[in-house]
Amino acid sequence: MKFLDIGEVSEKTGIRTSALRYYEEIGLISSVARNGLRRQFPPEILLQLKLIAMGKSAGFSLDEIAGMFGKDGRPLLPRAVLHEKANELDLQIRELMALRDTLRHVADCPAPSHMECPTFRRLVNVAGRRARTSANRRGAKKSLR
Repeated sequence: MKFLDIGEVSEKTGIRTSALRYYEEIGLISSVARNGLRRQFPPEILLQLKLIAMGKSAGFSLDEIAGMFGKDGRPLLPRAVLHEKANELDLQIRELMALRDTLRHVADCPAPSHMECPTFRRLVNVAGRRARTSANRRGAKKSLR
């Protein structure tokens, strides 16, 4: 089996060598050998790093991502956790779409002052309620950990 050295892994993935060393330090990935001072990784590391990147893009923390791999580096993707994250992303998408629509309305509103626009005032009130609800949800989620 041909191993990839840390420079090759970095080149193929676009991940800095310092990040790869950090991932190894926290147990997210493992090198299998050294060639001089250079870490060597099995070819499967490329898939593992793609999965890590996908998890980060989805909003998982590195600790959460680390829990999604077995000791051998194989993925152990807990479906319930993935469903929960997908639901969180659905909510975030709806909130971002509402924010986008608000910004478009504000940009195109014909009222001389935005504060004179009843639609704008209603959107501001809705945004305030959403912010409180999101803050309460985040607080409740933190207390569960």
